[in-house]
Amino acid sequence: MRESLLGELMDRFCVLPGVGPKSAQRMAMHLLQRERSRGLQLAQVMERAMREIGNCERCRTFTELAICNRCQDAERDGSKLCIVESPSDVMAIDRATEFKGLYFVLMGQLSPLDGIGPAELGLDVLQQRLSATGLEELIIATSSTVEGETTAHYITEMARAVQLPVTRLAQGVPMGGELEFLDGGTLQHAFKGRQQV
Repeated sequence: MRESLLGELMDRFCVLPGVGPKSAQRMAMHLLQRERSRGLQLAQVMERAMREIGNCERCRTFTELAICNRCQDAERDGSKLCIVESPSDVMAIDRATEFKGLYFVLMGQLSPLDGIGPAELGLDVLQQRLSATGLEELIIATSSTVEGETTAHYITEMARAVQLPVTRLAQGVPMGGELEFLDGGTLQHAFKGRQQV
Protein backbone atom coordinates (compact mmCIF):
# COMPACT_ATOMS: atom_id res chain seq x y z
CA MET A 1 0.00 0.00 0.00
CA ARG A 2 1.29 3.46 -0.95
CA GLU A 3 2.36 5.76 1.91
CA SER A 4 0.36 8.98 2.23
CA LEU A 5 1.96 12.26 1.21
CA LEU A 6 1.66 13.50 4.80
CA GLY A 7 3.49 10.40 6.04
CA GLU A 8 6.19 10.91 3.44
CA LEU A 9 6.59 14.58 4.49
CA MET A 10 7.00 13.56 8.14
CA ASP A 11 9.51 10.85 7.16
CA ARG A 12 11.60 13.43 5.28
CA PHE A 13 11.84 15.66 8.37
CA CYS A 14 13.29 12.69 10.28
CA VAL A 15 16.53 12.92 8.27
CA LEU A 16 17.47 16.00 10.33
CA PRO A 17 19.61 15.41 13.43
CA GLY A 18 17.59 15.28 16.63
CA VAL A 19 14.25 15.07 14.83
CA GLY A 20 12.22 12.01 15.73
CA PRO A 21 8.72 11.01 14.60
CA LYS A 22 6.90 13.32 17.05
CA SER A 23 9.00 16.38 16.17
CA ALA A 24 8.62 15.60 12.48
CA GLN A 25 4.86 15.36 12.87
CA ARG A 26 4.78 18.69 14.73
CA MET A 27 6.84 20.40 11.99
CA ALA A 28 4.75 19.00 9.16
CA MET A 29 1.48 19.94 10.86
CA HIS A 30 2.72 23.46 11.64
CA LEU A 31 3.70 24.10 8.02
CA LEU A 32 0.44 22.71 6.67
CA GLN A 33 -1.82 24.48 9.19
CA ARG A 34 -0.14 27.88 9.50
CA GLU A 35 2.84 28.40 7.21
CA ARG A 36 2.10 27.02 3.74
CA SER A 37 3.65 29.98 1.90
CA ARG A 38 6.78 29.82 4.06
CA GLY A 39 6.87 26.06 3.59
CA LEU A 40 6.94 26.59 -0.17
CA GLN A 41 9.73 29.16 0.25
CA LEU A 42 11.63 26.67 2.43
CA ALA A 43 11.22 23.96 -0.21
CA GLN A 44 12.50 26.27 -2.96
CA VAL A 45 15.54 27.37 -0.96
CA MET A 46 16.32 23.78 0.04
CA GLU A 47 16.13 22.62 -3.56
CA ARG A 48 18.43 25.43 -4.73
CA ALA A 49 20.86 24.79 -1.87
CA MET A 50 21.05 21.05 -2.58
CA ARG A 51 21.76 21.75 -6.26
CA GLU A 52 24.04 24.81 -6.05
CA ILE A 53 26.08 24.53 -2.85
CA GLY A 54 29.31 22.59 -3.27
CA ASN A 55 32.76 22.66 -1.70
CA CYS A 56 35.47 25.31 -1.96
CA GLU A 57 38.40 24.02 -4.04
CA ARG A 58 40.91 25.36 -1.47
CA CYS A 59 39.38 24.85 1.97
CA ARG A 60 36.47 22.46 1.24
CA THR A 61 33.83 24.46 3.15
CA PHE A 62 30.34 24.87 1.71
CA THR A 63 30.01 27.55 -0.97
CA GLU A 64 28.30 28.34 -4.24
CA LEU A 65 31.64 29.58 -5.64
CA ALA A 66 34.68 27.65 -6.88
CA ILE A 67 36.76 29.47 -4.21
CA CYS A 68 34.83 30.66 -1.14
CA ASN A 69 34.76 34.25 0.10
CA ARG A 70 37.05 33.49 3.07
CA CYS A 71 39.75 32.03 0.82
CA GLN A 72 39.45 35.03 -1.52
CA ASP A 73 39.64 37.59 1.33
CA ALA A 74 43.00 39.39 1.04
CA GLU A 75 42.56 40.67 4.63
CA ARG A 76 42.88 37.16 6.09
CA ASP A 77 46.27 35.97 7.36
CA GLY A 78 47.53 33.34 4.91
CA SER A 79 50.37 32.33 7.24
CA LYS A 80 47.97 30.52 9.62
CA LEU A 81 45.87 27.52 8.58
CA CYS A 82 43.26 26.10 10.95
CA ILE A 83 42.10 22.50 10.45
CA VAL A 84 38.48 21.82 11.43
CA GLU A 85 36.09 18.92 10.95
CA SER A 86 33.04 20.74 9.56
CA PRO A 87 31.81 24.05 8.15
CA SER A 88 29.90 24.62 11.40
CA ASP A 89 33.26 24.60 13.23
CA VAL A 90 34.45 27.43 10.94
CA MET A 91 31.35 29.43 11.82
CA ALA A 92 31.83 28.75 15.56
CA ILE A 93 35.47 29.90 15.49
CA ASP A 94 34.72 33.01 13.41
CA ARG A 95 31.81 33.90 15.71
CA ALA A 96 33.68 33.39 19.01
CA THR A 97 37.31 34.32 18.33
CA GLU A 98 39.44 36.93 16.61
CA PHE A 99 41.09 34.36 14.33
CA LYS A 100 41.63 35.86 10.87
CA GLY A 101 43.66 33.09 9.25
CA LEU A 102 42.52 30.53 6.69
CA TYR A 103 40.78 27.19 7.17
CA PHE A 104 40.81 23.66 5.86
CA VAL A 105 37.60 21.68 6.42
CA LEU A 106 38.00 17.90 6.67
CA MET A 107 34.27 17.12 6.44
CA GLY A 108 34.73 14.41 9.06
CA GLN A 109 37.32 12.45 11.04
CA LEU A 110 39.50 9.46 10.27
CA SER A 111 37.40 6.41 11.07
CA PRO A 112 38.53 3.20 9.32
CA LEU A 113 35.57 1.25 10.73
CA ASP A 114 33.23 3.65 8.92
CA GLY A 115 35.32 3.59 5.73
CA ILE A 116 36.65 7.14 6.26
CA GLY A 117 40.33 7.35 5.43
CA PRO A 118 42.73 10.11 4.31
CA ALA A 119 41.22 10.28 0.80
CA GLU A 120 37.70 10.96 2.14
CA LEU A 121 39.02 13.86 4.25
CA GLY A 122 40.86 15.47 1.33
CA LEU A 123 44.25 15.03 2.96
CA ASP A 124 45.88 14.98 -0.49
CA VAL A 125 44.58 18.54 -1.00
CA LEU A 126 45.78 19.46 2.50
CA GLN A 127 49.25 18.06 1.69
CA GLN A 128 49.52 20.52 -1.20
CA ARG A 129 48.50 23.39 1.10
CA LEU A 130 51.07 22.36 3.72
CA SER A 131 53.83 22.42 1.11
CA ALA A 132 52.92 25.96 -0.03
CA THR A 133 55.26 28.79 0.82
CA GLY A 134 54.17 31.41 3.34
CA LEU A 135 52.51 29.03 5.78
CA GLU A 136 53.93 29.52 9.30
CA GLU A 137 51.51 27.76 11.64
CA LEU A 138 49.08 24.87 11.38
CA ILE A 139 46.35 25.01 14.02
CA ILE A 140 44.55 21.73 14.63
CA ALA A 141 41.02 22.25 15.93
CA THR A 142 39.55 18.75 15.71
CA SER A 143 37.22 17.37 18.39
CA SER A 144 38.59 15.73 21.52
CA THR A 145 37.11 12.36 20.59
CA VAL A 146 39.16 9.25 19.81
CA GLU A 147 38.61 9.83 16.08
CA GLY A 148 39.41 13.55 16.44
CA GLU A 149 42.66 12.80 18.28
CA THR A 150 43.63 10.17 15.68
CA THR A 151 42.95 12.68 12.91
CA ALA A 152 44.99 15.34 14.72
CA HIS A 153 47.93 12.95 15.13
CA TYR A 154 47.86 12.00 11.44
CA ILE A 155 47.81 15.65 10.34
CA THR A 156 50.56 16.54 12.82
CA GLU A 157 52.80 13.92 11.21
CA MET A 158 52.02 15.39 7.76
CA ALA A 159 53.03 18.86 8.99
CA ARG A 160 56.21 17.61 10.67
CA ALA A 161 57.28 16.05 7.37
CA VAL A 162 57.42 19.55 5.86
CA GLN A 163 58.76 21.12 9.10
CA LEU A 164 55.67 23.22 9.69
CA PRO A 165 54.98 24.26 13.32
CA VAL A 166 51.75 22.76 14.68
CA THR A 167 49.54 23.98 17.52
CA ARG A 168 46.44 22.31 18.95
CA LEU A 169 43.47 23.82 20.75
CA ALA A 170 43.95 23.16 24.43
CA GLN A 171 42.21 24.51 27.53
CA GLY A 172 38.47 24.56 27.66
CA VAL A 173 37.69 21.81 25.17
CA PRO A 174 36.45 18.81 27.18
CA MET A 175 37.32 15.25 26.22
CA GLY A 176 34.56 14.00 23.97
CA GLY A 177 33.44 17.58 23.25
CA GLU A 178 32.59 18.87 19.79
CA LEU A 179 33.41 22.45 18.80
CA GLU A 180 30.03 23.42 17.38
CA PHE A 181 28.38 22.81 20.78
CA LEU A 182 30.83 24.86 22.91
CA ASP A 183 29.90 28.30 24.15
CA GLY A 184 31.78 31.26 22.68
CA GLY A 185 33.81 32.05 25.82
CA THR A 186 35.06 28.49 26.18
CA LEU A 187 35.98 28.30 22.52
CA GLN A 188 37.78 31.66 22.60
CA HIS A 189 39.77 30.59 25.70
CA ALA A 190 40.69 27.28 24.04
CA PHE A 191 41.77 29.03 20.87
CA LYS A 192 43.99 31.55 22.70
CA GLY A 193 45.48 28.76 24.84
CA ARG A 194 46.53 26.51 21.96
CA GLN A 195 49.80 24.67 22.51
CA GLN A 196 52.76 23.65 20.41
CA VAL A 197 52.46 19.96 19.44
